[in-house]
Amino acid sequence: MSTTAGRATEQPDEEERRGGFSSRRVFILAAIGSAVGLGNIWRFPYVAYENGGGAFLLPYLIALLTAGIPFLLLDYAIGHRHRGSAPLSFARLRRGTEGLGWWQVGICFVIAVYYAAVIAWALRYTFFSLDLAWGDDPEGFFFGEFLQAGDVRVTADVVPGVLVPLALVWLAVLVVMALGVQRGIGLTSLVFIPVLVLAFVALVVQALLLPGAGAGLDALFAPDWSALTSPSVWAAAFGQIFFSLSVGFGIMITYASYVRRREDMVGSGLVVGFSNSGFELLAGIGVFAALGFMAQANGQAVDEVASGGIGLAFIAFPAIISEAPAGALLGVLFFGALVIAGITSLISVIEVVISAVRDKLDTGRLTATLAVGVPAAVLSLVLFSTTSGIYVLDVVDHFVNQYGILVVALVSMLVVSWVVRALPGLGAHLNVHGRPRVGTGWRLLTSVVAPVGLAVVLVLALRDDLAARYEDYPAWLLLVLGWALVVALPLLGFLLARLPWRAGTHLDGPPPGSDPAAPLHAPATTDPTPHDRPQDDGGPR
Repeated sequence: MSTTAGRATEQPDEEERRGGFSSRRVFILAAIGSAVGLGNIWRFPYVAYENGGGAFLLPYLIALLTAGIPFLLLDYAIGHRHRGSAPLSFARLRRGTEGLGWWQVGICFVIAVYYAAVIAWALRYTFFSLDLAWGDDPEGFFFGEFLQAGDVRVTADVVPGVLVPLALVWLAVLVVMALGVQRGIGLTSLVFIPVLVLAFVALVVQALLLPGAGAGLDALFAPDWSALTSPSVWAAAFGQIFFSLSVGFGIMITYASYVRRREDMVGSGLVVGFSNSGFELLAGIGVFAALGFMAQANGQAVDEVASGGIGLAFIAFPAIISEAPAGALLGVLFFGALVIAGITSLISVIEVVISAVRDKLDTGRLTATLAVGVPAAVLSLVLFSTTSGIYVLDVVDHFVNQYGILVVALVSMLVVSWVVRALPGLGAHLNVHGRPRVGTGWRLLTSVVAPVGLAVVLVLALRDDLAARYEDYPAWLLLVLGWALVVALPLLGFLLARLPWRAGTHLDGPPPGSDPAAPLHAPATTDPTPHDRPQDDGGPR
């Protein structure tokens, strides 16, 4: 029988095995790298434009403060207090909730498989920008010559121009993951995030100098105050916040588990949340300045050229690049930013899966990276380097985002708040070293306001999908790659939760010494010194 003191001396070994970030700064950069992804660049500007322009910033800010940051702090508290991957942290919170963690792991695996494909497209387009390879017809080039997309069906016809960059993306990601938390994820974030910011600032400056940029900014920021009376506008604001902050599907739980025990997680959350929103605003300025130029050059209104998502990135922007002064530079900056933002986000997504496998099976970093990364890469290459890759990606992305991420986020928030009733203990943990302190307001926002916001977004999305088939795709495609996947992920998650943990895994509440404020189960050791040792790749304190 082991004593509390005995468990205390064992705990640092587990943290040394898992690794960790060397400093709070590295963690913040890694978290920002996860949050700032493709959606910040191509989703936010159009969502804002479509939902009241400048007036949209009000519900967006309210959603950030009342739902986004409170939910982000919930993820931080769960991971930082329980010191594990998403499944292990949930298991330590309450044994029966482990399946929620594996549900999140499954969602991350699926996202990683298709997300890499979009990064591969952006990588190829970075080089296409140098000689404007798309010619006078960016849309025809993208769907025809580049993706070779035909009729809506699933094929095995490989497109070499997608296969090669996709393989390179996966090779780079697997190398980063194999290097570990600090030497891989942390170092990549230290280099890539400053480069991303500098590249995007240069892109915005270049876009603002284009003729017609002012018209684009007027279109984006001119407020339509009447839009604030529409529930769909508020739902769009909450949806954008949840999608862009990387909350609710295991990423921030995993990253927080790598942070040293005596860190200010509340302050870190505020920095990450506002940095993410600041980048979205910067993206909106750059994108709509460029769209204003395109509208003026073609003698059109901005609303005739404005678009979001893949259409903005791979059709509208190439058209802008073709007509803009120093277009090649603009293209390299834009698509290079997409590659960097995508890579840092993909790293965080696949780390959720690798961390869970390591915790469950007690494997080494390299073994877990290969066990997770190789199958993910193979699936990615098989499904998305073919002539049907664009259609498969579109369907899977739509359903996993709408009914994967949002549903598991809503369920986990309700379970933690109302079933386990863990918010008081988690709040107390955040308050030990965190400033500003969280209290009743945070618990109210996390248990009521954020779930209501999520529920409204889900109901509106479900209403739209039941009213008409998504993008008018064949029913069988939506059923197999959409609804069936949505149902399979939670079922698989709770099945995986039935597998035994590696011998010696501590599951009875937070690990000893990890929560001096208010442990739920096991008491903290009276000698906290051993738990504050540096981790293997954590660097000096």
